[in-house]
Amino acid sequence: MKHTIKAWLAVAALMALPLGAQAQGKELIMATDTAFVPFEFKQDGKYTGFDIDLWDAVAKQAGLEYKLQPMDFNGIIPGLQTRNVDVALAGITIRDDRKQVIDFSDPYYESGLAILVREDTDGIQSAADLDGKQVAVKIGTATVDYLNREVPGAKLKLFPNIDNAFLELATGRVDAVVHDTPNVQYYAQTGGKGHVKVTGAVKSGDFYGIAFPKGSELVPVVNEALAAIKANGTYDVIYEKWFGKQPE
Repeated sequence: MKHTIKAWLAVAALMALPLGAQAQGKELIMATDTAFVPFEFKQDGKYTGFDIDLWDAVAKQAGLEYKLQPMDFNGIIPGLQTRNVDVALAGITIRDDRKQVIDFSDPYYESGLAILVREDTDGIQSAADLDGKQVAVKIGTATVDYLNREVPGAKLKLFPNIDNAFLELATGRVDAVVHDTPNVQYYAQTGGKGHVKVTGAVKSGDFYGIAFPKGSELVPVVNEALAAIKANGTYDVIYEKWFGKQPE
């Protein structure tokens, strides 16, 4: 009976804690797709990138402990829905359909979609130019939904990893890659330099958010921490480290 009473008191004490305090008392599982340069990727055996640095700063500000869990992008939202993960950063675009099944933090990065083609390619400048073309895209992303809706004549080739899409372009098996603007620009300036070029924007005004299971107690905790690191300049330092300029 004494053990039962002690257990009940422990549960009652936990329930009495503010929601943020409960979150601060556990090690969170933070999911990320580590094939999305420069937001999250593996380099010299370590995970790094803008999202990795950003979450580390947010977690420190909020007093949160966490364990990083790499996974494919198309498994992240199901992982949040089943609560196998507590939080996710992977360049996840805030969308109304996603809001039906998961929660988001305040926006932390403005993105969009851009077209990448081989250096010698002409005639592909806009979404309309992709009609009838072979286009490599990453499965489970907003890009797939956008092109299916706006350019139904585009012949999409789906890849679990955007690096495979870039390789498909390099070998001439597709006419273009459409993906998030910062990732496409980064590749064009690094691994694809001299071989590929960014020809145009397909869509702008998208925002990334930190994702949580529906109803997560972490949302207000993280929003407060995110606002704090923006106010104290930490966000600007991280942004400039990965994008070479101050955020607009």
